[in-house]
Amino acid sequence: MKTGIIGLGLIGGSMAIDLKRRGFADEVYGVEAEPVNAAAAEKIGLVDKVLSFEDCVDQSDLIVLAVPVGAAVKLLPKVLDRFALTEAAGKVVIDVCSTKEHLSRCVKYHPCRKMYVASHPMAGTEYSGPWAAMPGLFDGHACIICDPEESDNRAVRIVEDLYKTLNMRTIYMNSSNHDVHTAYVSHISHVTSFALALTVLDKERDEKHIFDLASGGFSSTVRLAKSSPDMWTPILSQNRDNILHVMDTYIEKMNDFRKAIADCDEEAVRGLIEEANKIRRIIR
Repeated sequence: MKTGIIGLGLIGGSMAIDLKRRGFADEVYGVEAEPVNAAAAEKIGLVDKVLSFEDCVDQSDLIVLAVPVGAAVKLLPKVLDRFALTEAAGKVVIDVCSTKEHLSRCVKYHPCRKMYVASHPMAGTEYSGPWAAMPGLFDGHACIICDPEESDNRAVRIVEDLYKTLNMRTIYMNSSNHDVHTAYVSHISHVTSFALALTVLDKERDEKHIFDLASGGFSSTVRLAKSSPDMWTPILSQNRDNILHVMDTYIEKMNDFRKAIADCDEEAVRGLIEEANKIRRIIR
């Protein structure tokens, strides 16, 4: 298996490491638009070769789009166009983006649609670039495969084997449901982290005080605010409607807390906290 990874940041680079080390890929090729990142990826051994987009697609059996979703929407049709142009039977392309509905729509009627498998490995950190890549990033996490009925059965099996190699458990759902769920469990977490960071930066002008007084709780809550704007701007744009709905609900809950605190209603505050504590049943 020759695997081409377009985008050699945290996700693409980490995939490259484990797919090669664990025997899924005999060779791993990379495409990276940023010259400094491309040179770093080759120097630290993330990939065997850095190639042009066209050469990577032509020489790879499996292509992974590990770029921000705004770029993936443009690149996915180009990959499928090249499949059609070169009559590349048996090749497969996947993406690893955090939104799916817009991506799926952009190639819905493409003649090579069945060679595309929409996937989302639910793993990552707040860091980016080839230097952030690490072995074992995906171990034990969930991976979502979307709209498997729209893809060739063989293509789906190859992608299932890929994520099995990465030690991930696979979940299946349609693109629309995926985007709703990720808005609740991922995207709102980033929005609230960005907002909290802005709040603290706006009010606490003395950076030394932030550093000295920030406890583990604050650090873990605001950690996601270090995430890349290049990645998260298109996510929040493409999943806008779902995220706005979640934000409205979040604001309602914030207002419930605000009213209880403003009224010095300790019983109401306690009730809200106890209700929130039920999350222990799900997350330990």
